[in-house]
Amino acid sequence: MTLNLSATPHSAPSPLSAPDAAISFAFGTTSLGQVLVAATDKGVSAIFLGSDQGRLLADLIRHFPKARISEGNDRLADTVGKVVALIEDPAKPADLTLDLQGSDFEITVWQALRAIPPGTTLSYSELAARLGVTGGAKGAAKGVADACANNRIAVAVPCHRILRKDGTISGYRWGVHRKRALLKREGIQ
Repeated sequence: MTLNLSATPHSAPSPLSAPDAAISFAFGTTSLGQVLVAATDKGVSAIFLGSDQGRLLADLIRHFPKARISEGNDRLADTVGKVVALIEDPAKPADLTLDLQGSDFEITVWQALRAIPPGTTLSYSELAARLGVTGGAKGAAKGVADACANNRIAVAVPCHRILRKDGTISGYRWGVHRKRALLKREGIQ
């Protein structure tokens, strides 16, 4: 299996802003809790981690308010299996096509995150420097941190590999305990 996390980038406004855009979702269970996997016809557009399926679905609706959202258990069964396997071992390659949707800057950050090898971490400021982001160290790091916070594709866009400058774990949209577990699975922390 090869790592094919190809992405079809969309700058804001995304196609899911259109009232007729379609997105399917399905749930899976992992050792880190529930996972919601959502996809457009272009690829995976969301991977949410949590403990409550209702909250995960509400989060999906909040992020894609104008989309036609429907359950797609049969259609997404193979994809959910791949996502669950990736969560259980984030260092293993996954064959997922992603549909990244965000601002040009967010997509640039997310693609840079995808280039960080498993078992490796960077700080927000190190990633900003790699991207050539200017605006002072704190401003550049904050821009990267904001893009990480807006990431809707857990683990496949591995924002869990970004730490504070001092190497400590900072916040994680899906819970610091999940970030710590993912890093441990990659041999970090």
